Amino acid sequence: MQEIAHVISKFSSEPDPDYELSLVQLLNADVLADPHPLYHRIRSTDPVHWDVFLRSWVITRYEDVLSIVKNLSAKRMPSAKELGEQGLGDFGAITSVLGRQMLFSDPPYHTRIRRLVSSTFTPDRVAALSGYIRVTAEKLIARAIDRGEMEIVRDFAAPLPGLVIGAMLGVPEVDQPELNRWASDFAETFGNFTQDPKRTSEILHSCADMTNYFRDCIYRLRSIPNNGLIHAFVNAEIDGDRLTEDEVIANAIGVLVGGQETATTLICTGLLTLLQHPEQIEPLRQDATKMAPAIEELLRYNSPVQLTGRVVRKDFEIGGKLIRAGEPVIAVLAAANCDPVRFPGPDRLDLMRADNRHLAFGWATHFCLGAALSRLEMRISLERLLRLPNLHLAPAGLKWRVHLVLRGLSSLPVTFDPGAEGAAVN
Repeated sequence: MQEIAHVISKFSSEPDPDYELSLVQLLNADVLADPHPLYHRIRSTDPVHWDVFLRSWVITRYEDVLSIVKNLSAKRMPSAKELGEQGLGDFGAITSVLGRQMLFSDPPYHTRIRRLVSSTFTPDRVAALSGYIRVTAEKLIARAIDRGEMEIVRDFAAPLPGLVIGAMLGVPEVDQPELNRWASDFAETFGNFTQDPKRTSEILHSCADMTNYFRDCIYRLRSIPNNGLIHAFVNAEIDGDRLTEDEVIANAIGVLVGGQETATTLICTGLLTLLQHPEQIEPLRQDATKMAPAIEELLRYNSPVQLTGRVVRKDFEIGGKLIRAGEPVIAVLAAANCDPVRFPGPDRLDLMRADNRHLAFGWATHFCLGAALSRLEMRISLERLLRLPNLHLAPAGLKWRVHLVLRGLSSLPVTFDPGAEGAAVN
């Protein structure tokens, strides 16, 4: 992936069949603003496709993607030797952390870690945060209510999940700005940490700082325990098995990064989609029961995680193509979610869409552990933001974050009538 910047500059202006079917185009701002045409083009032309730039098989049909995430290995962290061969030896510390997380592991290790983590990351723990999320949302909006304008990412969608996940982990609120910065840096490793060599040092420092921070937390919790998730990880035990200190740290980092990045993206893309379809907002304002199915459609329509990786451990045939053992595979979740065979009229936003079994949060054993929390934050946030009277997109300033895996906004400015609270949702 080191040559991606060169690829974009060369082929974005020169037609090339390989480039036209490459996911590398997601690093082009215009494509990122609406990737669905790219996904439709790949799916209709070559749904099981070898991407010559990413050196991976790319899978785009719903049923094929489902088969990939069910059957292939998620344990895809490169070895120290492989990193060295790619000129990425410095990233060994990061892959060591990722390798201890559920997202990048297979059974039986994955099963063991998920059982221990799930025993603490319970529905009751998530539900207990509802009141805190509402109060936090109100406080953030109160800071801007008299201005009549907000930059949603900076003023609301980034700080809210950070505060919520911090409260869940049991870390001091004063530490949130630094934790948010570390989480944002670490998220760059999910798909494009080779894009900007100038960022390498900062990302590595953030990983080290985060690791040291959570190690210090564990040390303090031995003498001053609290009700947070880190303390629960430390004490989780099933049949005499416990998480090691490094596993506690790795999965605390996973919760922090996943909770921050995914929820921020969902709030922003969900609000943007509704503001781009204003005729669909009023029914949500009038009837709160419509919000649950609406959120599922917003997740399908603008999936926060565009793709996930797998590795073939033994020869695997799919879509008439033979994928050899050891070859990498990219399952494009967002493309599966706009497959017309599975979702009729996939480019139409239908907030009451029936049978909306999307793959935005993954599937089966690797289904996102924090999905319920992300849905809760998204619902409360949208309900509150949609109450702002005369809410509109600002004339300029909309910016997409450049990332192969996470499709989100770096800027979402809105305007509304200042000083008015708006009507509550019924």
